[in-house]
Amino acid sequence: MKPFAESCEQNRDPILAVLREVFADRRRVLEIASGTGQHAVYFGQALPHLNWQTSEMAVNHEGIRAWLDEACLSNVLPPLAIDVNQDNWPVTGVDAVFNANTVHIVSWPAVESMFAGIASALEPGGILCLYGPFNHGGNFTSESNARFDVWLKSRDPDSGVRDFEAVNDLAESHGMVLLRDVAMPANNRTLVWRKRDAG
Repeated sequence: MKPFAESCEQNRDPILAVLREVFADRRRVLEIASGTGQHAVYFGQALPHLNWQTSEMAVNHEGIRAWLDEACLSNVLPPLAIDVNQDNWPVTGVDAVFNANTVHIVSWPAVESMFAGIASALEPGGILCLYGPFNHGGNFTSESNARFDVWLKSRDPDSGVRDFEAVNDLAESHGMVLLRDVAMPANNRTLVWRKRDAG
């Protein structure tokens, strides 16, 4: 049986609207933490010019493969084994990276490791697109995000809704420049950075 996440069904079209623009001239996308595989199949089908590389921890590969096997999309690739905490990722030279709903789930050191991995995988001029809830100026942007943060911390004290400024500073430390901060439904954001050209 394929795994299923209701949130993927709810957020896929708003995210796709952003990806159509920011990935229009991209070719090779690495999706970090592909989860169930639903996003990969949906975006890969809608954006056939992209070579979409899924990735996840090995324990989740079977579910992703179930979605990929059913969809039979030649441009969506089987998952690579990537844990955001690992030092050496098995992929380089991608011109885009996509991730949804990870930075608030993992610890801050894991977020730092994830950005280091992104920086090593993403070629100069590459685009990073990150979706999820973010605080601004240290404040929650909605009561629902504040409640979500309480729930996150109840299951893992090291998790929580991150401050946009902290995440942007982290991206900048890896040579990335913010291009867009797009308001999304359900009090989420899509953040888009471009990695500076070499030299």
